[in-house]
Amino acid sequence: MRQERSQALFERAKKRIPGGVNSPVRAYKAVGTTPRFIVSAKGSRITDADGNEYIDYVCSFGPGILGHAHPAVVEAVRAACADGLSFGAPTEKEVVLAELVCGMMPSIELLRLVSSGTEAVMSAVRAARGFTGRDRILKFRGCYHGHSDGLLVKAGSGALTAALPDSAGVPLDFTKNTLVADYNDRESVERLFEANAGEIAAVVVEPVAANMGVVLPKEGFLSFLREITRKEGALLIFDEVITGFRLGEGGAQEYYGIRPDLTTLGKIIGGGMPIGAYGGRRDIMEMIAPSGPVYQAGTLSGNPVATAAGIETLTILKNHPEIYRELEEKTQKLAQVMRKALGESVSVNQKGSLLGVFFAQGGVNDYESALKSDTGRYADYFNFMLDRGIYLAPSQFEAMFVSAAHSFEDIERTCEAVREYAGRKANE
Repeated sequence: MRQERSQALFERAKKRIPGGVNSPVRAYKAVGTTPRFIVSAKGSRITDADGNEYIDYVCSFGPGILGHAHPAVVEAVRAACADGLSFGAPTEKEVVLAELVCGMMPSIELLRLVSSGTEAVMSAVRAARGFTGRDRILKFRGCYHGHSDGLLVKAGSGALTAALPDSAGVPLDFTKNTLVADYNDRESVERLFEANAGEIAAVVVEPVAANMGVVLPKEGFLSFLREITRKEGALLIFDEVITGFRLGEGGAQEYYGIRPDLTTLGKIIGGGMPIGAYGGRRDIMEMIAPSGPVYQAGTLSGNPVATAAGIETLTILKNHPEIYRELEEKTQKLAQVMRKALGESVSVNQKGSLLGVFFAQGGVNDYESALKSDTGRYADYFNFMLDRGIYLAPSQFEAMFVSAAHSFEDIERTCEAVREYAGRKANE
């Protein structure tokens, strides 16, 4: 496929933008090729600056559950734009979106809109600390909660080691109250609670981890987190920025039957526009200013364009529950073909319309097993699929997203490319 225009744009971008991109994974470093600069998208297809069209399984890293440029969502945005882009004042759309979210996720009694998932998690953590009067937060290796200083950390040599910053520019003091456990490992959580008795404000977790590839919770793990946080007087925060409204109308918490104290949202609730939200129990959320002493504000929070897109998207999902059944069917088909065609050389994790393909044997259920993936093999697979018009995330450790716009013909074409790749590898 041609890439001259994308290459020229990338070279031009590198002169004015760090690394030539505004989010690191977009640089395609992990897959050793030139990032594709996108000019348009419609439905399940995305088109780059060289005129190449792809079946898109990135879906803007999650928001595009209805597909790109859904006519009703675009019309809602167009109408909102005609009335003004931002007011810095309350609007009815904020109220309508909050009512929709609270109605679809019963654990959320009060909701505050923000402008990104990072901001949502950062604010939820502050609310948890303000409510409990405790400072420490427990997170899990491999679970990404945005790039705020206190959460951008990795574990040291063991689960009880003080968290170390995962980025230059983050002082050690900013992460000293962040404890890091192992996803799906109950004992690592219990040890941290024992070593920090009465000091942990909250446990924050992706109920389905989707930032180290897709890693599913072991049976009973989320229930265990609910039980231990209640026992220890800590709050349970579900980071549903990715899973919210993707695994079902009520998100992962409905899917698994767990009621967290606080929930963070993003991506789908903006219908493709920048947005985030955090909410939960009324008594906790009433700590937020101006009702209480925990301060949080944002000039563009709840802006009328993003809320218009979110209202339309959530209304469609609420009124058409069959979307989720079809998403599951399509994604299961992809997962089944990948397992059969690629065999023992891969581990495939799937839940709802989330799909993760690891070039690792023996199953992937935590950060350590995810890191055993052969990233070179993934890069080879990525470029093979790209050349055949299949657009995947340019990293082994990102998810595949299936949208309502993906037709069964799209799924079959993708399956054919997977089979072709498997056949080529078998003959090498």
